[in-house]
Amino acid sequence: MRAWRAHAYGAYRDVLQLDDIEPPTPPDEGAVIQIAAASLNFPDLLAIAGKYQVKAPTPFVPGIEAAGTVIAVGPHSRHKLGDRVIASSLWGAFAEQIAVLDNSLFAIPPEMPDDEAASLLVTYQTSYFALVHRASLQRGETLLVHGGAGGVGISAIQIGKALGATVIATAGADDKLEVCRKAGADHVINYKDEDFTAVVQKLTSGRGADVVYDPVGGDVFDKSLKCIAWEGRLLVIGFASGRIPEIAANRVLLKNISIIGLFWGAYMVRDPKKIRDAHDALIAMYKAGQIKPLVWKSLPLAELPDALGALESRASHGKIVVRP
Repeated sequence: MRAWRAHAYGAYRDVLQLDDIEPPTPPDEGAVIQIAAASLNFPDLLAIAGKYQVKAPTPFVPGIEAAGTVIAVGPHSRHKLGDRVIASSLWGAFAEQIAVLDNSLFAIPPEMPDDEAASLLVTYQTSYFALVHRASLQRGETLLVHGGAGGVGISAIQIGKALGATVIATAGADDKLEVCRKAGADHVINYKDEDFTAVVQKLTSGRGADVVYDPVGGDVFDKSLKCIAWEGRLLVIGFASGRIPEIAANRVLLKNISIIGLFWGAYMVRDPKKIRDAHDALIAMYKAGQIKPLVWKSLPLAELPDALGALESRASHGKIVVRP
């Protein structure tokens, strides 16, 4: 089968090769999936560069989520041939097939297209865990979403609206602000043209945002502390800006705020039932029309380096998908 492999850690255009390799065999309690679509995520860039929390042994096939059909099962798998599933893995998705344990396979409803299914798990689970489980976002509260036109940003906007919050989203271009509006944001701010802290204060009559969803870090994190409400919760989702921020503890004390981290992938090991419960909740939201993954572009698997380039340069919005 064809698969992209990183033969060393480094820049993706230097280390990735499209190889012909042996197809996988099913684990005892798992299945082999014929991949219909695999979506890109920021951690893919980190994994290829050797900067992710978990390093894969080289050569390895990057890619952490895909959707497809079960074509082989292990002797103790709960799946059957022909099941449509989302597959989650530390790596392996940028290929024609992937072998995954049952605990990392999630059913796809018949009405969900492959591109959307491949774009659901990581971003929507991240936002659901962040807003529901970690920050306990309440109806009537104000949610500030940074990077609103990205994959996790769009999911946070949609889930925030489904939970009954007023959503303010930031982005750096007019077309991306329009993406935020279409996702359901009540207010949008171009952070390149305006001081988002002043706009948030004005929109909330000086109260600030109850919950801040921050996948950017760096200066965005620092400035968010100026427009967070009393007893607000600041969610640390990631550091797309490249700088991991620090905070003086007295700032946490003065407003009684909470700085809340989320490493969603850890729940796969520590509490997988929560992930299944979240999947069920998200599928219910999807069927109710409250959430819908936005696929910016679907490309052939052979064009993965170009797809990674669009992700890295932030030329895209929503999700990018590659299809074998």
